[in-house]
Amino acid sequence: MRRSSEKILTTHVGSLPDFVVLDPDAPDHDVKLAALVADAVKRQREVGLDIINEGEFTKHGDWLRYAEGRLTGCEPRQVSSTVFTQGRDREEFAAFYKYATERGTLFYRPNEDLSRGASFFACTGPITYRGQDAMQREIDTFRAALGGHPSQDAFLTTTAPASLEPYRKNEFYKSDEELVYAIAEAMRTEYEMIARAGFLLQVDDAWIPALWDRIGIQMGLAAFKAYCLMRVEALNHALSGVPEEQIRYHFCWGSWHGPHVYDIPMRDIVDVMLRVKAQCYLFEAANPRHEHEYVVWAAVKLPPGKIIAPGMVTHSTDVVEHPELVSQRIQRFAQLVGKENVMAGADCGFGRRSHPQIGWAKLKALVEGAALASKALKYA
Repeated sequence: MRRSSEKILTTHVGSLPDFVVLDPDAPDHDVKLAALVADAVKRQREVGLDIINEGEFTKHGDWLRYAEGRLTGCEPRQVSSTVFTQGRDREEFAAFYKYATERGTLFYRPNEDLSRGASFFACTGPITYRGQDAMQREIDTFRAALGGHPSQDAFLTTTAPASLEPYRKNEFYKSDEELVYAIAEAMRTEYEMIARAGFLLQVDDAWIPALWDRIGIQMGLAAFKAYCLMRVEALNHALSGVPEEQIRYHFCWGSWHGPHVYDIPMRDIVDVMLRVKAQCYLFEAANPRHEHEYVVWAAVKLPPGKIIAPGMVTHSTDVVEHPELVSQRIQRFAQLVGKENVMAGADCGFGRRSHPQIGWAKLKALVEGAALASKALKYA
């Protein structure tokens, strides 16, 4: 993974903003997808981003639902789980959540049927991976769009076992741990396919920190961290065949447009994040609920060889950050962990969270702010 030896490098988390929703069953799907990915690559280059991806358009913009057809052993089922509707935020801000849910404003989804909720499954047999062909199409489509852009400066996203688990009720394995490890063993195939193709592998994991509000508070911090660490070890097991320098780990608090008053503080979960086998860690640091947490890195020593890519622009507001503010945010982290260990990122993906004009404007501000920070940090 390239380090910031000449300037502060820029990247983002994965999903890019666009109105396009492709029909996967349409006869011209592959042609339209190739054009969409090519345009995403072109626009990222025009903005000036250094480490880019295919916008998650090969996954139809959904970091969770894409995996539905890639795992065996699970059958669609309506399950009686309250983990998605419970939580301290939802209790304290019940009127807001009722309003936002009715109007579909927790996410930005102008062309999506909001009546379709999350997909739930029951695990009734052995979980294995059957998505090789789909994953290869992702790889081939992205490689074709990259042209001369080096693959080592390009990433493809995938999902952590801990973020796939909540949608799968265990009716087969002896324990939740066995279920998690089965998901991890299955996803290993996807992780290794991305790495063998020469791309950076980004593992998305929103549910580990987001579950604090749902189940963690009542468990207590020690028990919740034990819960998280088992799932991190399962992920590490799945990543054992991938070189650490190819791995990015995206860690966030769910990123829906809500209050987030009961997010677990970064200081209480940062050690869990750093236990993941990865060279680069991407996390929220620009939104008003988490920006103050840059001070955590005054007390936490970043392990040797690691890189952090904190969010310098956020999906959580339509106000476009001033490049000077982006520069200030970058410099704060550089002063604490060393400029060579900082990459400028985004809080979360912009797809389904920001209007396309806003999302691209924020990425432009990110690049401009990184250039200002590079000068201030004596790169140029």
